Amino acid sequence: MKESLFITYTTSPNTDIPTIQLSPSKSESNRALIIQALSKKNSILHNLSDARDTKTLSRLLQENNKLMNVLDAGTAMRFLTAYLSIHGESHILTGTERMQQRPIKILVEALKSIGTSIEYLNNEGFPPIKISRLQEQQKHRISINGSVSSQYISALLMIAPRLPKGLELEILGNISSKPYIEMTLQLMHIFGIQYTFETNIIKIPHQEYLSNEYTIEADWSGASYWFSTIALSQNKKLKLLGLRKNSYQGDSYIREIMEGLGVKSTFRGNDLYLEKYQTKSELTLDFTSYPDLAQTVIVCASCLGITLFISGLESLKIKETDRITALQKELIKFGSRLEETETGKWVLTPPQKKNTYPIIHIETYEDHRMAMAFAPVAQITPLEIENPNVVIKSYPNFWEECKKYGFICNRKMYNS
Repeated sequence: MKESLFITYTTSPNTDIPTIQLSPSKSESNRALIIQALSKKNSILHNLSDARDTKTLSRLLQENNKLMNVLDAGTAMRFLTAYLSIHGESHILTGTERMQQRPIKILVEALKSIGTSIEYLNNEGFPPIKISRLQEQQKHRISINGSVSSQYISALLMIAPRLPKGLELEILGNISSKPYIEMTLQLMHIFGIQYTFETNIIKIPHQEYLSNEYTIEADWSGASYWFSTIALSQNKKLKLLGLRKNSYQGDSYIREIMEGLGVKSTFRGNDLYLEKYQTKSELTLDFTSYPDLAQTVIVCASCLGITLFISGLESLKIKETDRITALQKELIKFGSRLEETETGKWVLTPPQKKNTYPIIHIETYEDHRMAMAFAPVAQITPLEIENPNVVIKSYPNFWEECKKYGFICNRKMYNS
């Protein structure tokens, strides 16, 4: 049996500002869980994410079985690859079919250069892998390509204090998702770790994590869908709970991006208020540091009739799906085109005229962000979203929060 979600929107006479509860950040949660596991002292974490990725990582850390299946949790695969290299004796890490197609060679080779023994059990460069604990550290200075995934780097950084000789990490090339690396270091510092990050070299001496207490912030990636919702609304307002003005999360940059797409955001105490205002006709955006925002912004701009000149989409090809191809296939249903005009440079061309549709079917490609990026469009045209439960990966209550705003969500089961 398969499931679709029919989502529409009817303007409500209710004049109250909808209040949306965001899911806690899984990026912060997953890093905090690894740091907690690496600490010899008890650290207390509050407001852990209820996302499936976080629950999976938490369960695997507690069970500590020889065979660990991360399902489709990319951060769990990468963080555990490094964590298990200094913890336990021998473990096998595996995941879903898609996870076994997502590369991990850059991280594995870095760990092997330090002295860890890791064996590919199927295809070289991809999970499943067998990891044996580090016996003797061979190097304390290594280099790693920074243009593919920041999670490789974060994984290495979190184990660095526990390595006998510490770690000096040289990042080669352009650094993808640099704010996520900075988030990792900031969270490590909260738990007592001293480091230096100058130009492209991060130095972390051998030291112990200290116990501390930390409350996970709400997820700015999840907030991006509500920015898009207001951008596509008819002069509506919204209140988001649980965000911080001085956030560790790089995706808080959504505030600046969405100014061009017609959303004004204002903090009042601990609440963030969104309201609609004038849009621009075209924007130039680089998603290198914020790849998880790309789908939301591109879909929103398409429906607003905004032309985008885009760079920094390279890492989207190795996510839960090839997100560039997925976007291209779904956007053309609205008359939009996403085209690579030269290597690494993309142009989003919105429809030349406004079209009306009875209902548009959206494939999600087993990707949570595809479902949530398109959901706000239901204010413009009815949608049928395939496999709506993919949102449990990062924002389990998303559809319930949509109902608070005024979306009408009806599920339909059918035979595949």
